[in-house]
Order: sequence, then structure tokens, then C-alpha cells
Amino acid sequence: MSNRPVYLTPEGYAALEQELNYLKTVRRQELANRLHEALGEGELIENAELEDARREQAFVEGRILALEEQLRKAIIIEESSKPRGIVGVGSHVTIQEQGYDTPEHYYVVGSAEADPTHGKISNESPLGKALLGKRAGDKAVVQAPDGDIVFNILAVD
Repeated sequence: MSNRPVYLTPEGYAALEQELNYLKTVRRQELANRLHEALGEGELIENAELEDARREQAFVEGRILALEEQLRKAIIIEESSKPRGIVGVGSHVTIQEQGYDTPEHYYVVGSAEADPTHGKISNESPLGKALLGKRAGDKAVVQAPDGDIVFNILAVD
């Protein structure tokens, strides 16, 4: 894994901690029980339930390792530490694509908690990168395959 920091809001950090705790305490036990039951079903060579449980166990253990790594490298974005009026990780931004009437609202977060369907964009995404360091009144340009997309920055909180 890379040595890059993982930027998280306090809420994002808490959510990752909660997921890690759930995986370690609840999911591990559920999978252990499932594996135990599958082992008791007889023929190991053709035991689909056992194979499925092992695959799921490997996925859960991989997710646990990834979460532990993210939390170890986490840098918490504190509201008081970000510059006022300049887009950075932790900023709420209102933008409007040139040629469109509807403004869009985004919360710039680290990639670990990005969720575009809920208005959280990563600072590493093309739009996130274009917005960083800008102020209200500035324009942000995102290079797209069909040409540049220009966004007017209406507000930065």
C-alpha cells in the first residue's frame, strides 16, 4: 500500500472505526460459525457452502486489513484547521456548470469516504482536483474526453 495520508472527516473516521469493529466482532464470528457448519456437511471436495464461506472470510479479512491501514494513516480534517473561503478537503462547495441553470452542492472529502451519490466528492477526483485552492467567483476546469467542462464556483463554506 502507498504511504499517502488518508484524509477523513471526524464522521468518516468514526464510520470506518465502526465498520472495523463490526467486522472484527460480529462478522468474524458469523463466518466462523458458518465454516464450522459447512465442515460438518461431509464431502469437502464438493462442498460449495464451505468454498463460499472461505471466499467470504478472505474478503472480510482483506477489508479488515484495509480499514486498519486507512485508520493508521488517517489525518482528521478539523473544521477549524481549514482555510476560510478556499476550497480544500472538508469544504462545502456550491458550483454551477457553465451552460446550466442548476447549482450543485458538494462536500470535498478524502477518497476513503467519497460518495458522489450523497454529494461527497474525493479530493483526488477530476472535479475535486480542479476545485482545490479555488475561491467563490473562480472557475474550475475539468478535462473530459469530450472537451473541457467549466464550473463556476458560487460559494465555499
